[in-house]
Amino acid sequence: MTLNEWLDRCERLHPTSIDMGLERVEQVRSRLGLRFASPVFTVAGTNGKGSTCAMLEAIGLQAGYRVGVYTSPHLVHFEERCRIGGEPVKADTLVPHFEAVEAARAEVSLTYFEFTTVAILRLLSQQSLDMVVLEVGLGGRLDAVNVIDADCAIITSIDIDHVSYLGADRESIGFEKAGILRGGRPAIVSDPVPPQSVIDRATQIGADVWRVGRDFNYSGDRQQWSWVGRSKRFSGMAYPALRGANQLLNASGVLAAFEALRDRLPVTAQAVRNGLAMVDLPGRFQIVPGEPTLVLDVAHNPHAVATLAQNLDQMGFYPRTHVVFGAMRDKDAPRMMRSLQPLVDAWHFTDLPTARASSASDLLALYEALPASRAASVSTACHTDPMSALRVALGDADPADRIVVFGSFFTVGGVLRDGLPRLMARHLG
Repeated sequence: MTLNEWLDRCERLHPTSIDMGLERVEQVRSRLGLRFASPVFTVAGTNGKGSTCAMLEAIGLQAGYRVGVYTSPHLVHFEERCRIGGEPVKADTLVPHFEAVEAARAEVSLTYFEFTTVAILRLLSQQSLDMVVLEVGLGGRLDAVNVIDADCAIITSIDIDHVSYLGADRESIGFEKAGILRGGRPAIVSDPVPPQSVIDRATQIGADVWRVGRDFNYSGDRQQWSWVGRSKRFSGMAYPALRGANQLLNASGVLAAFEALRDRLPVTAQAVRNGLAMVDLPGRFQIVPGEPTLVLDVAHNPHAVATLAQNLDQMGFYPRTHVVFGAMRDKDAPRMMRSLQPLVDAWHFTDLPTARASSASDLLALYEALPASRAASVSTACHTDPMSALRVALGDADPADRIVVFGSFFTVGGVLRDGLPRLMARHLG
Protein backbone atom coordinates (compact mmCIF):
# COMPACT_ATOMS: atom_id res chain seq x y z
CA MET A 1 0.00 0.00 0.00
CA THR A 2 1.13 3.55 -0.75
CA LEU A 3 1.04 6.30 1.87
CA ASN A 4 -2.14 7.73 0.35
CA GLU A 5 -3.77 4.30 0.51
CA TRP A 6 -2.79 4.01 4.17
CA LEU A 7 -4.24 7.46 4.89
CA ASP A 8 -7.50 6.51 3.17
CA ARG A 9 -7.62 3.36 5.28
CA CYS A 10 -6.97 5.30 8.49
CA GLU A 11 -9.96 7.52 7.72
CA ARG A 12 -12.24 4.48 7.90
CA LEU A 13 -10.85 2.62 10.92
CA HIS A 14 -12.67 4.40 13.73
CA PRO A 15 -16.32 5.47 13.99
CA THR A 16 -15.41 9.05 14.96
CA SER A 17 -12.68 11.43 13.82
CA ILE A 18 -11.92 12.58 17.40
CA ASP A 19 -12.05 10.20 20.37
CA MET A 20 -10.35 11.74 23.39
CA GLY A 21 -8.39 9.36 25.61
CA LEU A 22 -4.98 7.70 25.86
CA GLU A 23 -5.82 4.09 26.74
CA ARG A 24 -5.97 2.80 23.17
CA VAL A 25 -2.92 4.76 22.02
CA GLU A 26 -0.96 3.69 25.09
CA GLN A 27 -1.73 0.04 24.36
CA VAL A 28 -0.27 0.35 20.87
CA ARG A 29 2.69 2.43 22.05
CA SER A 30 3.51 -0.23 24.64
CA ARG A 31 3.29 -3.05 22.11
CA LEU A 32 5.65 -1.16 19.81
CA GLY A 33 8.09 -0.44 22.65
CA LEU A 34 8.07 3.17 21.53
CA ARG A 35 10.36 5.51 23.53
CA PHE A 36 12.93 8.24 22.95
CA ALA A 37 16.53 8.41 24.15
CA SER A 38 17.02 12.07 23.17
CA PRO A 39 15.39 15.07 24.89
CA VAL A 40 11.75 15.65 23.92
CA PHE A 41 10.03 19.05 23.82
CA THR A 42 6.23 18.84 23.82
CA VAL A 43 4.33 22.00 22.84
CA ALA A 44 0.67 22.67 23.67
CA GLY A 45 -1.49 25.79 23.52
CA THR A 46 -4.30 27.42 21.59
CA ASN A 47 -2.11 29.59 19.37
CA GLY A 48 1.62 29.85 18.79
CA LYS A 49 2.37 26.11 18.82
CA GLY A 50 3.52 25.94 15.21
CA SER A 51 5.75 29.00 15.52
CA THR A 52 7.24 27.69 18.76
CA CYS A 53 8.03 24.31 17.19
CA ALA A 54 9.57 25.99 14.14
CA MET A 55 11.83 28.19 16.28
CA LEU A 56 12.91 25.26 18.47
CA GLU A 57 13.80 23.37 15.31
CA ALA A 58 15.62 26.27 13.64
CA ILE A 59 17.80 27.06 16.66
CA GLY A 60 18.51 23.37 17.24
CA LEU A 61 19.62 22.93 13.64
CA GLN A 62 21.86 25.99 13.81
CA ALA A 63 23.41 24.60 16.99
CA GLY A 64 24.43 21.53 15.00
CA TYR A 65 21.84 19.13 16.40
CA ARG A 66 19.91 16.57 14.38
CA VAL A 67 16.31 17.55 15.06
CA GLY A 68 13.12 15.56 14.54
CA VAL A 69 9.77 17.38 14.49
CA TYR A 70 6.14 16.26 14.49
CA THR A 71 3.46 18.86 13.79
CA SER A 72 -0.16 18.79 12.67
CA PRO A 73 -2.18 19.41 10.64
CA HIS A 74 -0.41 19.83 7.30
CA LEU A 75 -1.06 22.50 4.69
CA VAL A 76 -0.56 20.60 1.43
CA HIS A 77 1.17 17.24 1.81
CA PHE A 78 0.86 14.81 4.73
CA GLU A 79 4.64 14.39 4.78
CA GLU A 80 4.93 17.96 6.12
CA ARG A 81 3.89 16.58 9.52
CA CYS A 82 7.31 15.00 10.07
CA ARG A 83 10.65 16.70 9.50
CA ILE A 84 14.09 15.28 10.14
CA GLY A 85 17.12 17.51 9.84
CA GLY A 86 14.88 20.30 8.60
CA GLU A 87 13.40 18.33 5.68
CA PRO A 88 9.99 16.66 5.35
CA VAL A 89 10.23 12.88 5.29
CA LYS A 90 9.48 10.94 2.11
CA ALA A 91 6.21 9.08 1.73
CA ASP A 92 8.01 5.77 1.22
CA THR A 93 9.87 6.30 4.50
CA LEU A 94 6.58 6.50 6.41
CA VAL A 95 4.93 3.40 4.93
CA PRO A 96 6.79 0.74 7.00
CA HIS A 97 5.74 2.51 10.18
CA PHE A 98 2.10 2.48 9.16
CA GLU A 99 2.49 -1.26 8.58
CA ALA A 100 4.05 -1.69 12.03
CA VAL A 101 1.23 0.22 13.75
CA GLU A 102 -1.35 -1.85 11.90
CA ALA A 103 0.29 -5.06 13.06
CA ALA A 104 0.67 -3.87 16.64
CA ARG A 105 -2.83 -2.48 17.11
CA ALA A 106 -4.59 -5.79 16.30
CA GLU A 107 -8.07 -5.38 17.84
CA VAL A 108 -7.44 -1.80 19.03
CA SER A 109 -9.34 0.82 17.06
CA LEU A 110 -7.47 4.08 16.39
CA THR A 111 -8.65 7.35 14.89
CA TYR A 112 -6.92 8.80 11.84
CA PHE A 113 -5.02 11.22 14.06
CA GLU A 114 -4.02 8.56 16.57
CA PHE A 115 -2.85 6.07 13.95
CA THR A 116 -0.84 8.61 11.98
CA THR A 117 0.65 10.13 15.14
CA VAL A 118 1.90 6.79 16.43
CA ALA A 119 3.34 5.94 13.00
CA ILE A 120 5.31 9.20 12.93
CA LEU A 121 6.42 8.79 16.55
CA ARG A 122 7.76 5.34 15.68
CA LEU A 123 9.67 6.74 12.72
CA LEU A 124 11.20 9.49 14.87
CA SER A 125 12.07 7.05 17.66
CA GLN A 126 14.16 4.97 15.27
CA GLN A 127 16.24 7.89 14.00
CA SER A 128 19.53 8.99 15.50
CA LEU A 129 18.30 12.33 16.81
CA ASP A 130 19.70 14.86 19.25
CA MET A 131 16.34 16.46 20.06
CA VAL A 132 12.66 15.83 19.30
CA VAL A 133 9.90 18.44 19.04
CA LEU A 134 6.27 17.27 19.32
CA GLU A 135 3.28 19.53 18.70
CA VAL A 136 0.07 18.61 20.51
CA GLY A 137 -2.89 18.33 18.17
CA LEU A 138 -5.83 19.13 20.46
CA GLY A 139 -5.75 19.89 24.18
CA GLY A 140 -2.90 18.02 25.81
CA ARG A 141 -3.95 15.69 28.61
CA LEU A 142 -5.77 13.27 26.29
CA ASP A 143 -3.94 13.98 23.04
CA ALA A 144 -2.11 11.06 21.43
CA VAL A 145 1.21 12.92 21.66
CA ASN A 146 0.95 12.81 25.45
CA VAL A 147 1.83 9.09 25.57
CA ILE A 148 5.41 10.38 25.31
CA ASP A 149 6.87 11.94 28.47
CA ALA A 150 8.19 15.41 27.74
CA ASP A 151 11.63 16.34 29.04
CA CYS A 152 10.51 19.95 28.64
CA ALA A 153 6.87 21.00 28.19
CA ILE A 154 5.92 24.35 26.66
CA ILE A 155 2.47 25.89 26.98
CA THR A 156 1.87 28.80 24.61
CA SER A 157 -1.08 31.20 24.65
CA ILE A 158 -4.40 29.78 25.84
CA ASP A 159 -7.78 30.93 24.61
CA ILE A 160 -11.22 29.57 23.80
CA ASP A 161 -11.25 26.90 21.07
CA HIS A 162 -12.53 23.32 20.63
CA VAL A 163 -15.14 24.05 23.29
CA SER A 164 -17.00 20.75 22.88
CA TYR A 165 -13.83 18.81 23.72
CA LEU A 166 -11.86 21.09 26.06
CA GLY A 167 -14.44 23.19 27.87
CA ALA A 168 -15.95 26.65 27.48
CA ASP A 169 -13.53 28.73 29.57
CA ARG A 170 -9.78 29.27 29.87
CA GLU A 171 -9.56 27.45 33.20
CA SER A 172 -11.02 24.25 31.74
CA ILE A 173 -8.86 24.53 28.63
CA GLY A 174 -5.77 25.29 30.73
CA PHE A 175 -6.34 22.12 32.75
CA GLU A 176 -6.29 20.09 29.52
CA LYS A 177 -3.15 21.81 28.23
CA ALA A 178 -1.39 21.28 31.57
CA GLY A 179 -1.74 17.52 31.07
CA ILE A 180 1.55 17.54 29.14
CA LEU A 181 3.52 18.66 32.21
CA ARG A 182 5.69 16.16 34.07
CA GLY A 183 6.84 16.22 37.69
CA GLY A 184 10.38 17.47 38.30
CA ARG A 185 10.79 18.60 34.69
CA PRO A 186 10.73 22.10 33.15
CA ALA A 187 7.32 23.58 32.35
CA ILE A 188 7.65 26.70 30.22
CA VAL A 189 4.53 28.88 30.42
CA SER A 190 4.71 31.64 27.80
CA ASP A 191 1.13 32.83 28.24
CA PRO A 192 1.48 36.18 30.09
CA VAL A 193 -1.75 35.57 32.02
CA PRO A 194 -1.99 31.78 32.33
CA PRO A 195 -5.12 30.13 33.72
CA GLN A 196 -4.74 29.27 37.39
CA SER A 197 -5.45 25.65 36.46
CA VAL A 198 -2.07 25.48 34.69
CA ILE A 199 -0.19 26.78 37.72
CA ASP A 200 -2.16 24.56 40.09
CA ARG A 201 -1.40 21.45 38.05
CA ALA A 202 2.29 22.32 37.80
CA THR A 203 2.47 22.86 41.56
CA GLN A 204 0.57 19.66 42.30
CA ILE A 205 2.98 17.46 40.35
CA GLY A 206 6.13 19.37 41.29
CA ALA A 207 7.05 20.64 37.82
CA ASP A 208 9.82 23.22 37.44
CA VAL A 209 7.69 26.17 36.30
CA TRP A 210 9.21 28.91 34.14
CA ARG A 211 6.77 31.83 33.78
CA VAL A 212 7.15 34.74 31.38
CA GLY A 213 7.49 37.95 33.37
CA ARG A 214 9.00 36.10 36.32
CA ASP A 215 11.59 33.53 35.19
CA PHE A 216 12.21 35.01 31.74
CA ASN A 217 11.28 38.20 29.95
CA TYR A 218 11.91 40.21 26.81
CA SER A 219 12.03 43.82 25.67
CA GLY A 220 12.55 45.53 22.35
CA ASP A 221 12.43 48.65 20.21
CA ARG A 222 11.94 49.09 16.47
CA GLN A 223 15.36 47.75 15.56
CA GLN A 224 16.19 44.92 17.98
CA TRP A 225 15.12 42.98 21.05
CA SER A 226 16.65 41.38 24.12
CA TRP A 227 15.83 38.40 26.31
CA VAL A 228 16.77 37.52 29.88
CA GLY A 229 16.26 34.21 31.68
CA ARG A 230 17.25 32.83 35.06
CA SER A 231 20.96 32.81 34.29
CA LYS A 232 21.34 33.68 30.59
CA ARG A 233 20.86 36.85 28.59
CA PHE A 234 20.73 37.60 24.85
CA SER A 235 20.95 41.25 23.80
CA GLY A 236 20.74 43.21 20.56
CA MET A 237 19.02 40.45 18.58
CA ALA A 238 17.32 40.95 15.22
CA TYR A 239 13.60 40.20 15.21
CA PRO A 240 12.54 36.64 14.29
CA ALA A 241 11.92 36.02 10.60
CA LEU A 242 8.32 35.02 11.44
CA ARG A 243 6.09 38.07 11.23
CA GLY A 244 3.45 38.98 13.76
CA ALA A 245 2.75 40.66 17.06
CA ASN A 246 3.16 37.54 19.21
CA GLN A 247 6.39 36.14 17.82
CA LEU A 248 8.62 37.71 20.48
CA LEU A 249 6.48 36.00 23.12
CA ASN A 250 6.81 32.66 21.31
CA ALA A 251 10.56 33.16 20.84
CA SER A 252 10.94 33.98 24.53
CA GLY A 253 9.36 30.68 25.51
CA VAL A 254 11.71 28.87 23.13
CA LEU A 255 14.79 30.49 24.66
CA ALA A 256 13.54 29.61 28.14
CA ALA A 257 13.14 25.98 27.03
CA PHE A 258 16.72 25.86 25.77
CA GLU A 259 17.98 27.42 28.99
CA ALA A 260 16.00 24.87 31.01
CA LEU A 261 17.74 22.01 29.13
CA ARG A 262 21.11 23.77 28.77
CA ASP A 263 22.98 20.86 30.39
CA ARG A 264 21.75 18.46 27.70
CA LEU A 265 21.31 20.81 24.72
CA PRO A 266 23.59 23.83 25.02
CA VAL A 267 23.12 26.46 22.31
CA THR A 268 25.33 29.41 21.48
CA ALA A 269 24.21 33.00 21.00
CA GLN A 270 25.10 32.67 17.32
CA ALA A 271 22.86 29.61 16.96
CA VAL A 272 20.01 31.58 18.53
CA ARG A 273 20.55 34.56 16.22
CA ASN A 274 20.88 32.46 13.09
CA GLY A 275 17.98 30.20 13.96
CA LEU A 276 15.56 33.06 14.61
CA ALA A 277 16.75 34.83 11.46
CA MET A 278 16.22 31.76 9.26
CA VAL A 279 13.04 30.24 10.74
CA ASP A 280 10.29 29.63 8.21
CA LEU A 281 6.67 28.57 8.68
CA PRO A 282 4.28 28.79 5.72
CA GLY A 283 0.77 30.06 6.37
CA ARG A 284 1.55 32.09 9.49
CA PHE A 285 1.14 35.72 8.49
CA GLN A 286 2.97 34.78 5.29
CA ILE A 287 3.31 37.66 2.84
CA VAL A 288 3.65 36.57 -0.80
CA PRO A 289 5.72 39.00 -2.91
CA GLY A 290 3.97 40.77 -5.76
CA GLU A 291 1.06 43.06 -6.49
CA PRO A 292 -1.52 43.03 -5.07
CA THR A 293 -0.05 42.13 -1.68
CA LEU A 294 -1.14 38.63 -0.63
CA VAL A 295 -1.27 37.53 3.03
CA LEU A 296 -1.81 33.89 4.06
CA ASP A 297 -2.70 33.05 7.66
CA VAL A 298 -4.16 29.93 9.28
CA ALA A 299 -5.79 32.00 12.04
CA HIS A 300 -8.86 29.86 12.77
CA ASN A 301 -10.11 30.96 16.20
CA PRO A 302 -11.08 34.37 17.61
CA HIS A 303 -7.83 34.91 19.52
CA ALA A 304 -5.69 34.18 16.46
CA VAL A 305 -7.87 36.34 14.20
CA ALA A 306 -7.64 39.25 16.66
CA THR A 307 -3.85 38.98 16.35
CA LEU A 308 -4.18 38.80 12.55
CA ALA A 309 -6.27 41.98 12.59
CA GLN A 310 -3.60 43.72 14.67
CA ASN A 311 -0.87 42.57 12.27
CA LEU A 312 -2.86 43.70 9.22
CA ASP A 313 -3.55 47.07 10.80
CA GLN A 314 0.19 47.60 11.25
CA MET A 315 1.03 46.87 7.60
CA GLY A 316 0.26 50.36 6.34
CA PHE A 317 -2.33 51.76 3.95
CA TYR A 318 -4.05 49.76 1.19
CA PRO A 319 -6.93 51.21 -0.85
CA ARG A 320 -8.97 48.02 -0.51
CA THR A 321 -8.64 44.73 1.38
CA HIS A 322 -10.15 41.59 -0.17
CA VAL A 323 -10.58 38.55 2.10
CA VAL A 324 -10.92 34.84 1.28
CA PHE A 325 -12.37 33.02 4.30
CA GLY A 326 -13.32 29.40 5.04
CA ALA A 327 -13.80 27.80 8.45
CA MET A 328 -14.96 24.72 10.34
CA ARG A 329 -18.52 24.59 11.68
CA ASP A 330 -17.40 24.42 15.31
CA LYS A 331 -15.55 27.74 15.12
CA ASP A 332 -16.93 31.09 16.30
CA ALA A 333 -17.03 32.53 12.79
CA PRO A 334 -19.08 35.63 13.68
CA ARG A 335 -16.53 36.68 16.29
CA MET A 336 -13.70 36.09 13.83
CA MET A 337 -15.44 38.16 11.15
CA ARG A 338 -16.13 40.98 13.60
CA SER A 339 -12.40 41.27 14.32
CA LEU A 340 -11.59 41.86 10.66
CA GLN A 341 -14.78 43.70 9.69
CA PRO A 342 -13.35 47.24 10.00
CA LEU A 343 -10.49 46.36 7.62
CA VAL A 344 -12.39 44.46 4.90
CA ASP A 345 -13.86 45.85 1.66
CA ALA A 346 -14.73 42.53 -0.02
CA TRP A 347 -15.54 39.13 1.51
CA HIS A 348 -15.06 35.95 -0.52
CA PHE A 349 -16.54 33.04 1.43
CA THR A 350 -15.52 29.55 0.35
CA ASP A 351 -16.61 25.95 0.69
CA LEU A 352 -13.95 23.55 1.95
CA PRO A 353 -13.34 19.88 1.04
CA THR A 354 -14.43 18.38 4.36
CA ALA A 355 -17.78 17.60 5.95
CA ARG A 356 -16.67 19.41 9.11
CA ALA A 357 -16.59 22.78 7.36
CA SER A 358 -19.21 25.51 7.18
CA SER A 359 -20.46 26.12 3.66
CA ALA A 360 -19.75 29.43 1.97
CA SER A 361 -23.47 30.24 2.07
CA ASP A 362 -23.59 29.53 5.82
CA LEU A 363 -20.67 31.89 6.39
CA LEU A 364 -22.36 34.55 4.28
CA ALA A 365 -25.55 34.23 6.35
CA LEU A 366 -23.54 34.57 9.57
CA TYR A 367 -21.81 37.65 8.18
CA GLU A 368 -25.07 39.27 7.07
CA ALA A 369 -26.44 38.83 10.60
CA LEU A 370 -23.61 40.93 12.05
CA PRO A 371 -24.33 44.55 12.99
CA ALA A 372 -23.29 47.03 10.29
CA SER A 373 -22.60 44.23 7.80
CA ARG A 374 -24.66 45.82 5.04
CA ALA A 375 -22.40 48.75 4.27
CA ALA A 376 -22.85 49.59 0.60
CA SER A 377 -19.10 49.73 0.03
CA VAL A 378 -18.51 46.13 1.20
CA SER A 379 -19.10 43.36 -1.33
CA THR A 380 -19.67 39.63 -0.65
CA ALA A 381 -19.49 36.49 -2.76
CA CYS A 382 -19.55 32.68 -2.32
CA HIS A 383 -17.20 30.22 -3.99
CA THR A 384 -16.86 26.45 -4.29
CA ASP A 385 -13.19 26.27 -3.28
CA PRO A 386 -10.40 28.54 -1.99
CA MET A 387 -8.54 28.82 -5.30
CA SER A 388 -11.69 29.87 -7.15
CA ALA A 389 -12.24 32.53 -4.50
CA LEU A 390 -8.65 33.75 -4.82
CA ARG A 391 -8.89 33.94 -8.62
CA VAL A 392 -11.95 36.18 -8.39
CA ALA A 393 -10.31 38.32 -5.70
CA LEU A 394 -7.21 38.73 -7.88
CA GLY A 395 -9.39 39.75 -10.79
CA ASP A 396 -11.21 42.36 -8.68
CA ALA A 397 -8.15 43.78 -6.92
CA ASP A 398 -6.02 46.69 -8.08
CA PRO A 399 -2.22 46.32 -7.84
CA ALA A 400 -2.12 48.54 -4.74
CA ASP A 401 -4.75 46.47 -2.91
CA ARG A 402 -4.31 43.68 -0.40
CA ILE A 403 -5.75 40.14 -0.42
CA VAL A 404 -5.93 38.11 2.80
CA VAL A 405 -6.55 34.35 2.74
CA PHE A 406 -7.30 33.11 6.24
CA GLY A 407 -9.18 30.57 8.35
CA SER A 408 -8.87 26.81 8.31
CA PHE A 409 -5.73 24.98 7.20
CA PHE A 410 -7.95 23.77 4.34
CA THR A 411 -8.42 27.41 3.25
CA VAL A 412 -4.74 28.34 3.12
CA GLY A 413 -3.70 24.85 2.03
CA GLY A 414 -6.27 25.05 -0.77
CA VAL A 415 -4.54 27.97 -2.45
CA LEU A 416 -1.05 26.57 -1.85
CA ARG A 417 -2.03 23.12 -3.07
CA ASP A 418 -3.50 24.34 -6.32
CA GLY A 419 -0.48 26.16 -7.60
CA LEU A 420 -0.36 29.59 -6.00
CA PRO A 421 3.06 30.48 -7.51
CA ARG A 422 1.84 29.69 -11.04
CA LEU A 423 -1.39 31.60 -10.50
CA MET A 424 0.44 34.67 -9.21
CA ALA A 425 2.94 34.49 -12.06
CA ARG A 426 0.13 34.40 -14.63
CA HIS A 427 -1.70 37.21 -12.87
CA LEU A 428 1.38 39.41 -12.71
CA GLY A 429 2.28 38.24 -16.22
